[in-house]
Amino acid sequence: MRRHATGPTAGLADGYTQANLIAVPRDWAYDVLLFAQRNPKPCPVLDVTDAGSPRTALAPNADLTRDLPRYRIWEHGELTAEPTDATAHWRDDLVAFLIGCSFTFESALTRAGVPLRHVEQGRNVPMYVTDRECRPAGKLHGPMVVSMRYLPAHLTDTAREITARMPAVHGSPVHIGDPAGLGIKDLDEPDFGDPTVPHDGDVPVFWACGVTPQAAVMASRPPFAITHAPGHMFVTDIRDEDYRVC
Repeated sequence: MRRHATGPTAGLADGYTQANLIAVPRDWAYDVLLFAQRNPKPCPVLDVTDAGSPRTALAPNADLTRDLPRYRIWEHGELTAEPTDATAHWRDDLVAFLIGCSFTFESALTRAGVPLRHVEQGRNVPMYVTDRECRPAGKLHGPMVVSMRYLPAHLTDTAREITARMPAVHGSPVHIGDPAGLGIKDLDEPDFGDPTVPHDGDVPVFWACGVTPQAAVMASRPPFAITHAPGHMFVTDIRDEDYRVC
């Protein structure tokens, strides 16, 4: 299934955990790890690979260089390519971090009767750079990124309760309602992903997002990095419920 996925992975592999990817040279890896530790809401780490290895304990038979639908290649903070196969770009000194993704809790929301407009509309989830700066770590700094889902107002408490039980995949929302509270000017102009159309009675609900490390790459300008393309996640072998706490 991984190598047949060609677009955003929202709604795919129901019941299986999805993950964000960032791979950096070994001399930047400690800063990424510390950045994640200091900013656990947007950057909950699920696994860290050995330097040069494209293998992860989250899916032992998978290959991180080929098993995501689309990658981003970064040089000094600039996006230089978006390949569907990163094999030619992988290096022996790269340490890969797999970071929890909010797509993981979407199946639980669906089972609870919470509609997902981006899935209904066949779109990538919209993501926005906020005015909330993450706590810096070494050479790494940058703003928090959030994903947004329009939800019926009467179901926001249900969504908060369900997602709070899954802190390893971002947990509860960081904001509900007026996007200006996060410094977001226009919900129809996401920084990543696609705009979605609300239904009558919907309100915007915002979760911390694993694209935050990409915003840090753009701000901090490491010499090289590989990430997933926003919304094009790594599907693991781990069941969603393994990350649910009572």
